[in-house]
Amino acid sequence: MDFIVDLLPSEGNTTILTVIDRYSKMAHYVPLKKLPSSEQLASIFAKEVVRLHGIPQEIVSDRGTQFISRFWRSFCKEMGINLSFSSAYHPQSNGAAECTNQSLEQYLRFFISHQQDNWSSLLPWAELATNNVVHDSSGHTPFFATYGFHPTLLPGTPSESPIPALNDHLQLLRQSWTRIQSALQKASLAHKKFADRHRQPGPSYVPGQRVWLSTRHIKLRVPSHKLAPQFIGPYRVLRRINPVSYALELPKSLRIPNSFHTSLLKPLVCNRYTTPMKQPPPVQVQGQEEYEVEALIDSRWSRGRFQYLVHWKGYGPEERSWVAASDVHAPGLVSAYHRRFPSRPRARRQGGCCHSGPCPGKCCAFDPCPGKCCAFDPCP
Repeated sequence: MDFIVDLLPSEGNTTILTVIDRYSKMAHYVPLKKLPSSEQLASIFAKEVVRLHGIPQEIVSDRGTQFISRFWRSFCKEMGINLSFSSAYHPQSNGAAECTNQSLEQYLRFFISHQQDNWSSLLPWAELATNNVVHDSSGHTPFFATYGFHPTLLPGTPSESPIPALNDHLQLLRQSWTRIQSALQKASLAHKKFADRHRQPGPSYVPGQRVWLSTRHIKLRVPSHKLAPQFIGPYRVLRRINPVSYALELPKSLRIPNSFHTSLLKPLVCNRYTTPMKQPPPVQVQGQEEYEVEALIDSRWSRGRFQYLVHWKGYGPEERSWVAASDVHAPGLVSAYHRRFPSRPRARRQGGCCHSGPCPGKCCAFDPCPGKCCAFDPCP
């Protein structure tokens, strides 16, 4: 299952839900007013899939909000449906839906009007054409694989009707049908040829092995992404999901799915030049665990609180986090940061100090006041 979104309105619809049967390759194209919520998706699924084919054993989708929501997961669990999600940043994991989407978009580009507002009326014909093309993997059309017979199509040489408008309409349908079948077959062959051109068997990993993770699709907290590290980690492999996808043990600060395609991984090769640095554990300060601050990268005001973006000593850029200024126990680094970046946000002085109320004798409530509040504003 997948969505095609951001289309121009056509009969009030802006989105297409594509559903592909893994066994027969039969496709269903469902026009929708907008991207549905998880509750709406459950109703659409029952109407457009369960009504026609029964309850499937498994659904493969990407990690869209509708598919990973608690409602959709609970709904599929109650229905006895196993959910499988594509690997993070690797849409090829849901290749059947992605290729079908490309073929559908290509078909719509061929036959859509200049205003691009009639694609809803083309979807039934596109679905019929898609399901009546012989598929390479099965050697049969999806329609025949599902129902055991071929659909009845327009006759090749029909008799002339006494209604001229009907003759013109039927002639247009025959021409469109022939062009659609030819276009879909060419698109299918072109997609397969292009995809197989540079494909090579990827490396395999075992649980416990450490690998580097590509930052190609990961938003690191760095000033310039062009100069950011291309790989982060190394991270330990937890398990093998399938022959080309692996689950990694990621830090909680990344907040991304932990399944990745093998093309985004690189094995760790240790020698005297490339020895991964071990991450230091926290230290106990007044009964609390704290990590050592190596540098301050940025500063900001967030919801009325002043924060610093902290780079922790011994950790990579993926571990950087926003910390309240009152929790940054490094006045020297704070002073150096604001001397180097005078234009960046800084704590406001209120009531004679950077916090409300008179100066309590401690700078920002964590160091004895050195004559400057927060080491960059004069303390009254």
